[in-house]
Amino acid sequence: MAGTCAFSEIIEGDVYKYYSEGEWKVSSSGKTVSIVNPTTRKTQFKVQACNQEEVNKIVESAKAAQKSWAKTPLWKRAELLHKAAAVLKEHKKPIAECLVKEIAKPAKDAVTEPYHVMMKEYSELAVRSGDLVSYCAEEGVRILGEGKFLVSDSFPGNERTKYCLTSKIPLGVVLAIPPFNYPVNLAVSKIAPALIAGNSIVLKPPTQGAVAALHMVHCFHLAGFPKGLISCVTGKGSEIGDFLTMHPGVNCISFTGGDTGVAISKKAGMIPLQMELGGKDACIILEDADLDLAASNIVKGGFSYSGQRCTAVKVVLVMESVADELVKKVNETLAKLTVGPPEDDCDITPVVTESSANFIEGLVMDAKQKGATFCQEYKRQGNLIWPLLLDNVRPDMRIAWEEPFGPVLPVIRINSVEEGIRHCNSSNFGLQGCVFTRDINKAILISDAMETGTVQINSAPARGPDHFPFQGLKDSGIGSQGVTNSINMMTKIKTTVINLPSPLNHGLMIPNRLN
Repeated sequence: MAGTCAFSEIIEGDVYKYYSEGEWKVSSSGKTVSIVNPTTRKTQFKVQACNQEEVNKIVESAKAAQKSWAKTPLWKRAELLHKAAAVLKEHKKPIAECLVKEIAKPAKDAVTEPYHVMMKEYSELAVRSGDLVSYCAEEGVRILGEGKFLVSDSFPGNERTKYCLTSKIPLGVVLAIPPFNYPVNLAVSKIAPALIAGNSIVLKPPTQGAVAALHMVHCFHLAGFPKGLISCVTGKGSEIGDFLTMHPGVNCISFTGGDTGVAISKKAGMIPLQMELGGKDACIILEDADLDLAASNIVKGGFSYSGQRCTAVKVVLVMESVADELVKKVNETLAKLTVGPPEDDCDITPVVTESSANFIEGLVMDAKQKGATFCQEYKRQGNLIWPLLLDNVRPDMRIAWEEPFGPVLPVIRINSVEEGIRHCNSSNFGLQGCVFTRDINKAILISDAMETGTVQINSAPARGPDHFPFQGLKDSGIGSQGVTNSINMMTKIKTTVINLPSPLNHGLMIPNRLN
């Protein structure tokens, strides 16, 4: 970690610094924020508690740096991003160590996260975050290197007296707020598109995951980006959260998280927003489904990283005729999962905070009181909750609708496909969903009927590959992510119109066509 030579300057004593104007700094507030290890429930790290004055300076320097960066040739921006990708890959180990201690990411997955921008546990489709940065650089050169040319007489009633040239220009200062569960890769997915588009970045990492994010930012620092272009501010949301999101110097906000995003959207004003705010991803199992495939995907999708993923399977809607067999297969797979500390590479590790564990327990107790069938004994030690499948869940139970963000999964038995779609669409969330069936025609019809941003057919919900669009409907978000969509979202259209005199006014006789 910071004890290694490359990262020695980001810490002073036992407190990590914040990053501003190309330097690592100690806050003038004299205060710190403690980061609690989810496994030991003791303070593991401390970061600076920046104040509003420091936020002002950061935004001011970001605005100034962005003006020069916007004039930097595209190839030069891309060159620096490629360099950052290489540095990030080189320093994967200290970042991984932070992830294990800050968010209880299993060691086998923590090593991969700096490489993966949406690391899918146990999946061969994961894409390295360094590769995402490089891909973003190349895609940005393609997208931003092209403009559009229009002529006026393509619209009825006009002569060819106007030429319109359009191009994409940066928005200015982009505020990036990633979540605790992917503090590195989801930060990179915001930083890289913003930078290639000519914007500056102010990163506000989550408290849990802040130190891993600071290490990642130092990789960009080592790559040699201009001073002030990238900043990372740490602190208490209660003191600088609203101040940041409502700051008049911020021109765009990219946020991944929960209900906080709704509050941000109401306060941010007239600036572009890119938000992913969670989901209650439904998994619909039809009678003709491959139940072995469905069961393995339910466990992978519902319990990887202890269920702490926005795209985790959050409710299983299974046809009654195959429910018993599916539940049996899921339970057999769950029994093979290992439970324990992340350092032991366990499948199920502690959830991120005690309050999270308490919330999950509240959902479980409500289901128990209302008659759900417990397929396993409910077991908890501190923040560590053993995987639990709840069968015969009814719509009057909280867990049928609320997002547990933990290793607990409800099963609702349905008597028709329409009943499953109706339950899915009654949710205030609409991030992703999935359907398992051997009938592709039926799968497409169900996909069209599900009110979600993405529907996976015969696979668990997931984000990626990273150039795929990723978006939510309803309370699950605003806008769309993915490399191309993010670059486009972080730019605006600039138009230049060349006005020409009418050819007749100059005595020119231009033939309508060449013979």
